[in-house]
Amino acid sequence: MTTAASVVPSSRSGASIQVPAWAWLLLAVAVFAVYVVTQENGALLSAPAAEMLHELTHDARHALGVPCH
Repeated sequence: MTTAASVVPSSRSGASIQVPAWAWLLLAVAVFAVYVVTQENGALLSAPAAEMLHELTHDARHALGVPCH
């Protein structure tokens, strides 16, 4: 009877993960895009631009299940 050897990955205590700057920027853009699609009703932009933005994202809001009326 043979037993399978288990491989234990070596772990360094106190190791930190280096996240590139472009990844943080991409995360910020993604969070802002989600905000614009789901919540923007004029609080961030001026009235004419906000109305146009609302109409452009109107169907996407309903497809995501976000009430906008």
